[in-house]
Amino acid sequence: MMRFAGKSALVTGAASGIGRATAELLARDGCDRLVLVDKDKDALEQLKFECATEVLAGDVADPGLWASAHLGQIDHAVVNAGVAGAGLIADLGFEEWRRILSVNLDGAFLSLQAALRGIRDGGSIVTVASAAGLKPEPGVAAYGASKAGLIQLTKVAAKEAAGRRVRVNAIAPGGVETPVWDAVPMFADRAREIGRDAAFAELAAIATPLGRYAAAEEIAEQIAFLLSDEAATITGTVLVSDGGYTL
Repeated sequence: MMRFAGKSALVTGAASGIGRATAELLARDGCDRLVLVDKDKDALEQLKFECATEVLAGDVADPGLWASAHLGQIDHAVVNAGVAGAGLIADLGFEEWRRILSVNLDGAFLSLQAALRGIRDGGSIVTVASAAGLKPEPGVAAYGASKAGLIQLTKVAAKEAAGRRVRVNAIAPGGVETPVWDAVPMFADRAREIGRDAAFAELAAIATPLGRYAAAEEIAEQIAFLLSDEAATITGTVLVSDGGYTL
């Protein structure tokens, strides 16, 4: 049985990583229409699905992108677009702070707003937060603050949308093997030294009790669960999928 047969879905940050894996899963699982959003237009246009696919290329933090978008009615949405960055608070430039907050929080707000305006009664939305929004660590002030804000935004949206039986949940992954890590200087330097796979394994062994990071496809499966009727009574919650990192 296909969980999303005949359904339509919006996925932001769909060109790579968790977003791409989620779009691929939704297409395989019966979605007949996908609206895919990302800055990387070329990567979006290379994605080929049997279902109807619409590409919206641009910055999710640009209100003009959403003002010009014609989403129509949708059944599901995955608010996933995000950027990473690192820096101690005392050393963090304001431009870098705004770069991260702009995409991860402003962009998430605009994406969620568009989704709520277009979603049918009884639909469902998942925002992609992070364990960094739950557990403080040195050097992740901007990223962690953006994801903590997204978690609260998700909970407020869940209360506001409940009257329409629209469910809104967040997933908070820990380490996931996605391209977002390439923008983290510490990881990028180590990957150049020992290779990308070995760098992921080293990080996971240090930071994660289960000793491994997730694959994007695993997070996509968990997102699909939250979107599906199997999670029909779940709303306003945060599914922490971090291998024990926040323990």
